Amino acid sequence: MANSATPSASQMPPNAERIADVARRLRSLTQLDVQAQWRFSRSDVPIAQATQASTWQSWQPVSLNTRQHIAWEKGRRVMWLGQRITVPHNLQGYFLQGLSLRLWITWWANDAQVYVNGKLVQEGDIFDSTTRILLNPSVKVGDSVDVAVRLLSPGHDDGALVRSVCIYERADQSLSPPEPGFVADELTVLREYLTAFAPDKLNLVVNAVDKLPWSVLTVTDRNSFDRGLTTLRQELAPLSDILKQRQIQLLGHAHLDLAWLWTVDKTWEAAQRTFESVLQLKQDFPELTFAHSTPALYAWMEENRPDLFAAIQQQIAAGRWEVVSGLWIEPELNLVSGESIARQILYGQQYEEAKFGQVNKIAWLPDTFGFSWQLPQLLKLGEIDYFVTQKLRWNDTTQFPHELYWWQAPDGSRTLSLNSAPIGEGVDPVKMANYAVTWEKKTQIPVSLWLPGVGDHGGGPTRDMLKIAQRWQQSPFFPQLEFTTALTYLNQLN
Repeated sequence: MANSATPSASQMPPNAERIADVARRLRSLTQLDVQAQWRFSRSDVPIAQATQASTWQSWQPVSLNTRQHIAWEKGRRVMWLGQRITVPHNLQGYFLQGLSLRLWITWWANDAQVYVNGKLVQEGDIFDSTTRILLNPSVKVGDSVDVAVRLLSPGHDDGALVRSVCIYERADQSLSPPEPGFVADELTVLREYLTAFAPDKLNLVVNAVDKLPWSVLTVTDRNSFDRGLTTLRQELAPLSDILKQRQIQLLGHAHLDLAWLWTVDKTWEAAQRTFESVLQLKQDFPELTFAHSTPALYAWMEENRPDLFAAIQQQIAAGRWEVVSGLWIEPELNLVSGESIARQILYGQQYEEAKFGQVNKIAWLPDTFGFSWQLPQLLKLGEIDYFVTQKLRWNDTTQFPHELYWWQAPDGSRTLSLNSAPIGEGVDPVKMANYAVTWEKKTQIPVSLWLPGVGDHGGGPTRDMLKIAQRWQQSPFFPQLEFTTALTYLNQLN
């Protein structure tokens, strides 16, 4: 998938720019932006009516703003969108027959509902805001599908449909070569690593991509072009070792604010849905490890959903579910007193030792806005060895310079501290590679940690995220992917 974090051409050396150009061209063969094709209504049309093509075909065409968004005013205002997606004969000469079709959309809305052929297939909110919906597992030219989306703008901010892209992929993703869009991402990842660590080898990639048989790219000769992709990947195979000597470790995560834009009862519901979702996914993805903080949530589950709590305890005992916070919740730490922080640690550690058999070694505070300079002292007194946050990245003026560092309190107590990857992210190979390269350049450590999963209002990893991870595990042009726990990762850094 194309990624907004990709450097601009002016930031890249000429060889890297050439690779980026080829990647963009390859993406255009199996990815199509359909953002401008929607029609809209600002009336809250009944669902049964709004999801019918006969209704939305009479709506007005949308206008995109300068950011290519479909935007409307804040205040929980409704926006209905509809369009018919028809499979073209080809994209830029690449024949699409037999590929699967997904709609990749992102919104900024307080509530979202996506209907395909009149059936509700996806719901989300302002945090669960990106999805890849399977529209057709194996397309035929001329196939069509009707998509309608009901969005409700946030109360505090304008709403927007940020992106809508049709992605054609190999229906059987075990076949080689992958579709051109996947190869484009492989080239982008390879370019990122070579530019950072082996720039002298960029010319090898350029020489290989320049042999792609663009001249046979016609609707009658997809096989010839696919053979060219196979040859390209074979020629680049010697570069695989540069990536495979590195590793991106994965840990499923679902940040959940106990109280923010919702009432506390909604927090319990979100936690319950999140935990049930993770347990269900573990049946099909046994490699998945998952981390969640907040003993207060587990105590609520123990009292109100003892069956769910018992299942979580089993996963914790098996090492596949990790309770990562030694504090009772993920608290506000700017205004509270030292006594309050001490009690957060005391109550959290007491509960975890009683229910899970051990005290916690990690202060997991990814979304807390500020930290007392005495916090390492309090953590050490509570038998906590590590501090993790990503909130130090939230600064538009002074960028925090460190990824891994020792934080020392005035009394001399020290805590090994990690500025983690962003939370609330999916499995986006280009974004992951950008992060891992930055991490390694700053730390000289070739193993990074990525935290896939919808967050802020819970959610966690999705089935599509885990399938994407499985596919990229098989790519020769991506670091090794392996699920881990936060404590295992931090221990190897210590």
